[in-house]
Amino acid sequence: MTHIDPETGEILSEPVTSNVTEFSVSEISGQLKRLVEDTFGRVRVRGEIAGYRGPHSSGHMYFALKDDKARIEAVIWRGVAGRLKHRPEDGMEVIATGKLTTYPGSSKYQIVIDQLEPAGAGALMALLEERKRKLEAEGLFVEARKKPLPYLPLIVGVITSPTGAVIRDILHRISDRFPLHVLVWPVRVQGETTGAEVANAIDGFNTLKPGGAIPRPDVLIVARGGGSVEDLWGFNDEAVVRAAANSAIPLVSAVGHETDWTLIDLAADVRAPTPTGAAEFVVPVKGELEAHIATLSARLGSALSRFMENRRTALRAATRGLPSPDSLFAIQNQRMDAVSLRLNHGLVSAIQVKSAGFGRIAGRLGPSLLATPVRHNRQKLAFAASRLAGALGNRIEAKRSALQRQRLNPALLAIPLREGRRKFDHSARSLSHLQQTGMQHYRNRLDQAGRLLSSYSHEKTLERGFALVRDDNGIVITRSAQTRPNGGYSVSFADGAIDVVRLDGTTPAKKPQAAANTSKSEKTDRQGDLF
Repeated sequence: MTHIDPETGEILSEPVTSNVTEFSVSEISGQLKRLVEDTFGRVRVRGEIAGYRGPHSSGHMYFALKDDKARIEAVIWRGVAGRLKHRPEDGMEVIATGKLTTYPGSSKYQIVIDQLEPAGAGALMALLEERKRKLEAEGLFVEARKKPLPYLPLIVGVITSPTGAVIRDILHRISDRFPLHVLVWPVRVQGETTGAEVANAIDGFNTLKPGGAIPRPDVLIVARGGGSVEDLWGFNDEAVVRAAANSAIPLVSAVGHETDWTLIDLAADVRAPTPTGAAEFVVPVKGELEAHIATLSARLGSALSRFMENRRTALRAATRGLPSPDSLFAIQNQRMDAVSLRLNHGLVSAIQVKSAGFGRIAGRLGPSLLATPVRHNRQKLAFAASRLAGALGNRIEAKRSALQRQRLNPALLAIPLREGRRKFDHSARSLSHLQQTGMQHYRNRLDQAGRLLSSYSHEKTLERGFALVRDDNGIVITRSAQTRPNGGYSVSFADGAIDVVRLDGTTPAKKPQAAANTSKSEKTDRQGDLF
């Protein structure tokens, strides 16, 4: 409201008073939040997921629900996200149950979801078909990517729940057919984390190294029992399909019953109708293998026998076409005999020719043939002797003349005389030293030889109580058989020698001896005693 001041004429304004309540921004936002929450409470909203940003670092999920006319923000807290059966995806039509509220910070209303489910099986199938077309366009399902299963794997890797009936059926079937080494990678086969766990298990088996602490499997089985589309949804996960398609290890999919199908079935190398069927695909029957090996062994033996018989028949036929060894060598043997005869005749003829030649040469050899060279050499020798005598006489005469021309000079003779005396004295001293050294050396050797001779002397032996017996000719007696009856002998002791005669037929008196000595004297009763 405005009015004019009468004194100044200015236009003045006055505050307008009203009964409308005044709110702050926070107050009005809070009241709107309470109004929305009190008015609606829990609601069920059907819409299509848009703008899904995946789990935040905090674990919360943020996206929007929309239809063709409107859009509402949605949030799923971390505690609820872990319990969801289906992970939100863009374009997925769902029915969200939760509490409608506002976010005061931006004055936007949103729904806090505590339950999320697809809007019927039709919505899931539509999403599945769309995902299938996308992955098929990338070539993940083409037959060229499929790998053959090994005929007899040594290690089988199984990806399934460790507590369900599926793993028991697989182990039982493998044990019945052909017991092998089985590695189990435990995963959840239903729920929000199924896709990630199965994909990690496939990648984990592929990262194992052959011959490592945990051996690398030769084939993989991904198995789960039957269930609804929602129960099997984790095996339609894009990460699972890509892991199965990129697996370097051959993979068998055994998810659900024979009428069920998932995207992993299209990416796997082989699809089995049931987990038990997967075990039958992977492992052959041991008994059938043994029977097949026995059949092959029998066929191999028969084929080898036929081959050997055919070769033997061909060899006999070829042998009949060959000439006999005698006919092959008959001509050569005949030629060799003829050559041998000619060789013998040739040798005899050659010997006769050489003998005749030697006879002719021997006839020309004789004393008369050698007389001329001997006479010639004798003449040459006489001529050389006469020349040598003349030359020697001339040289002696020249030396005599030279000596006569030279005078005897005592001074000239003294020098060589002194030098000769000095050399003589030096040689005498050296000779004396060598004589003394040599004499001492030989004296030492003589003493050593004397001691050695003394140690080996029979006189030392005689001093120890032995005696030396010689016969009349001085020959040493070493055996009793060398003595003769009534023969004379010389017995040498350490202090002298005595003569003894061997007497037969008498037995000298013996001192009492032991029984053994008495027996010995009885045996020698007929032999004489040297003493």
